[in-house]
Amino acid sequence: MKTLVIFPTYNEKQNILAIIEAVFAQNIEGLEILVVDDNSPDGTGDLVAGRTGMEPRLHLLRRDRKMGLGTAYVAGFRYALERDYDRIIEMDADFSHDPRDVVRLLEASADSDIVIGSRYIKGVNVVNWPLKRLLLSMFASHYTRIITGLPLRDCTAGFKCFRREVLEAIELDSIQSDGYSFQIEMNFRAWVKGFRILEIPIIFVDRAAGTSKMSKRILREAVWMVWKLKGLKILNRL
Repeated sequence: MKTLVIFPTYNEKQNILAIIEAVFAQNIEGLEILVVDDNSPDGTGDLVAGRTGMEPRLHLLRRDRKMGLGTAYVAGFRYALERDYDRIIEMDADFSHDPRDVVRLLEASADSDIVIGSRYIKGVNVVNWPLKRLLLSMFASHYTRIITGLPLRDCTAGFKCFRREVLEAIELDSIQSDGYSFQIEMNFRAWVKGFRILEIPIIFVDRAAGTSKMSKRILREAVWMVWKLKGLKILNRL
């Protein structure tokens, strides 16, 4: 089984090489890594480029400007489908997702089409987040469930494993989200198509280095996107 872990990066110089080594240290057969870098001013892409020559399992996709989380993942998905990877994993590059949990996601994907590393499926498993950020995240999932009916506890989770069949079934050109609502949209489109989604508990630890990419624009997009998705489902356009 071929697995691709996708790291979308923008100014992750302090974390990227360490997280790459930590994932490879799990010794998962057939696993490779793709870094999708949005022309990071801090030289993240250059660091990765310098490592690719020594590590054939590491790949770099450079983009010429900051284009957003959603389009970075879509570019990574296309890369994976074109090269016949069986499992595709989304993962943050800042160590908020534990590399040791990659194995758990892959094991769970034997019986599920999407496996989500969930912060809220068993209580609240978030470390070092400000209370305001935590409440915002929990409210976002609650809000999404009410509007769309999506049966998930952690609708915005960014640590996920897809079977390639899911990405083949979703028309990637139709993805409309750019920020964190991208996670909601991918979950919703897969759920509407009848794919099996499983949440497994993880412990999410806030980044120790670098800065968060959260913004008011991203929040506004998420607020309106759930209504748009609901409308598209009613019109049978998903």
